[in-house]
Amino acid sequence: MGQTVFIPRELDANEPRVAASPDTVKRLAALGFGVIVETGAGTASRIPDEEFARVGAAIGKAGDAARADVVLKVRRPTDAELKGYKSGAAVIAIMDPYGNDAAVAALARAGVTAFSMEFMPRITRAQSMDVLSSQANLAGYQAVIDAAAEYDRALPMMMTAAGTVPAAKAFVMGVGVAGLQAIATARRLGAVVTATDVRPAAKEQVASLGAKFLAVEDEEFKAAETAGGYAKEMSKEYQAKQAALTAEHIAKQDIVITTALIPGRPAPKLVSAAMVASMKPGSVIVDLAVERGGNVEGAVPGQVATTANGVKIVGHLNVPGRVAASASLLYARNLYAFLETLVDKAAKTLAINHDDELVKATMLTDAGKIVHPAFAKAEQEPSKGHYVEPPAIPARTMVAEASAKPAAKKTAASRKPKTTGGIA
Repeated sequence: MGQTVFIPRELDANEPRVAASPDTVKRLAALGFGVIVETGAGTASRIPDEEFARVGAAIGKAGDAARADVVLKVRRPTDAELKGYKSGAAVIAIMDPYGNDAAVAALARAGVTAFSMEFMPRITRAQSMDVLSSQANLAGYQAVIDAAAEYDRALPMMMTAAGTVPAAKAFVMGVGVAGLQAIATARRLGAVVTATDVRPAAKEQVASLGAKFLAVEDEEFKAAETAGGYAKEMSKEYQAKQAALTAEHIAKQDIVITTALIPGRPAPKLVSAAMVASMKPGSVIVDLAVERGGNVEGAVPGQVATTANGVKIVGHLNVPGRVAASASLLYARNLYAFLETLVDKAAKTLAINHDDELVKATMLTDAGKIVHPAFAKAEQEPSKGHYVEPPAIPARTMVAEASAKPAAKKTAASRKPKTTGGIA
């Protein structure tokens, strides 16, 4: 009998996504795996049990995890879930390990081989496995949809016999994958869009999507990007000039979307209370970094907060999960693409090559030990472990799926933290 892959139902009430789709179940079976999907696992992503069963999956219960060789999840397993996994099982998920040392230690104690998908290196070979990009892309889209819903006015300019409706002004802060998709979506809906980022390369990306770039473009700005595409930390003088320019611009905007997030680190504050107070009543701010402390002063995780001057600050949690049906399909393909590299095609069994650069970058625990360099060292030196967000995919690639220029071949774990522009 072949090895077994188990797809559980996510226990977190705020997590509607699922780690498989009918398409990936079919592909997993072709690799030689038997697939068990916990009943109800895909319901919140519009995938009923019948669709999984139709492509060969067995519909099971949570206890079936005990015989699984591979567990595919969206979020890191809880301690209770880990007790039901067999030692030596491969567990692949978005592990969110930074700041969760006890949870990483629990993975090691359980004896599972845990892979953190968000550590996937930004190299050509791994593009189809890049969960940060697939999920941030949808987060950027959904941020604009949420903003439009709260704005309760038309976004495009409309010329009618009764008069003209002016176009909404939208400002995107941070031009990573989420920021680029937010720009593209807001433009499609007819808004007048501006965007800012500390990386000079972002200017061309913003312009390619038909938006206007906003930054203090002095000599320091021109030298603000490393050879690998990352942003250098700017001087306090530059930060002050940029903040003044941004504050003046925000006061004139109808919608502001902030995307600046460095996983494993507190989100940088981009919008102060004074900036919020300068905005017109009815304006909307969407903070995509609210789960890491937020880019916006006054943002409340999980809520839409309305300020004294009538500005709405949107702080929805798990924004990709707000479009779970789409997010799950992309995430499932990310997982399958990675798992396929861990399989011996001839023997049709799991065969993890510890020398593979993808394995080295993503493996957190193995054989009862914490093996990821950032966390193995962090056991003795907790302050040393950091993650650096990969630079944005070029705008044309992210929006139109054109071919991308390969990024520098460095794993996330090997880089020191620097300031980055936006989510993923």
